[in-house]
Amino acid sequence: MPRYWVMAPIEAHPSEVFEKVWQFDLANNLISLGFDKLGDVSHMTREELATTVSAKYPDKRPASQSLLANMFWAFYHEMIPSDFIIARRGRKILAGVARVTGPASYSPGRSSVHGHLNFLAVAWQATPRDKPFPGVVFPMQTLAELSEDAFREFVGGEVPAVVAASGESGLEDPNAFVLEKYLEDFIVTNFATIFRNEFRIYVDAEGNDDQQYSTDIGSIDILAQTRAGDSFVVIELKKGRPSDQVVGQVLRYMGWVKKNLCGNGQAVKGLVICRDPDPKLSYALEMTSNIDVKYYSVSFKLSEAP
Repeated sequence: MPRYWVMAPIEAHPSEVFEKVWQFDLANNLISLGFDKLGDVSHMTREELATTVSAKYPDKRPASQSLLANMFWAFYHEMIPSDFIIARRGRKILAGVARVTGPASYSPGRSSVHGHLNFLAVAWQATPRDKPFPGVVFPMQTLAELSEDAFREFVGGEVPAVVAASGESGLEDPNAFVLEKYLEDFIVTNFATIFRNEFRIYVDAEGNDDQQYSTDIGSIDILAQTRAGDSFVVIELKKGRPSDQVVGQVLRYMGWVKKNLCGNGQAVKGLVICRDPDPKLSYALEMTSNIDVKYYSVSFKLSEAP
C-alpha cells in the first residue's frame, strides 16, 4: 500500500526563490532536500545518520537533531515508488501533488538553481496546483507523513483540519473545534494586541515559529515566550475537547518544552483558551499552579442599517 507525505521544496520566503526552485522541480520531475553539510548519507545506517547529524549540526537541540535524522532516513529508506507527495508552499498552500517514481539519490551539481544535493524522482500531476486553504493546515517539518484520509482531504474538495489534529477524537463540541481553528489564526495574526505585549511568539534557531509548533509528540497550537524570555508559554485552544484531554495535552507539551527547549533557568507555563466556563476544567486546574485559563467571546449580528 502507498504511503502519503507532505514536503516543502524550499522555504516559502522569499517567494521568488521558492518559485525558481519549484519550477525547476516541476520541469525535472523531482523534489529535493537541503542540509548539505551532511554530505552523502544515502547508505548510512540509522545510527550512523544520527551521529552524523549530531556532529554536523552541534548547535541544534537534541529534538531537532532527531527530527532531522528521521527526515533523511524517511527520504532515503521509506519513501518508495507508488508513494504520493504533496509539495507545500508555506503552510497554507498546496503547490502540487506527485507520485514517487524512483529511489532518492545523492547528486552534487544536479541543480543550478539551488544547492540541494539530495533528490527524489517523482511524476508531478497536472492537478491540483496552487490550492490555498483558509488557515494553517500543513505541519512545519520539511518532510512529514500523512494519513491516507488527510491526503485525500487535501487533494479533494474538503477543507482539512490541521494535520496535527487529524487524530482528535471524542470531541464534546465539534462546532467549537471549527470556530477555534479560525480563532487560532486570528490570535496569531493579532498576537501582540491580544496579549498586550506580555508574550511574544517563539521562533527557534531553525526559523520555525508559533502556530502548530511541531514536536515529536504532536503540535502545540501556539508556542510563545514571556517578553523577558524567562518562560515559555504553551497555548492550547480547547477546541471542543474534554477537559481531561486538553489539560493532559498541555502538561505533555510543557514537559517536552522543558526537556528540549528550556535553558538558563527558564520555566514553562501553560494557557488554555476556551469559549465557556467549564467546571471540569476548573477542577483539573486546581491541581496545578502553572496552567492558566482565559475565555473568549465572539459578537456577530445582522442589522437592517449600520
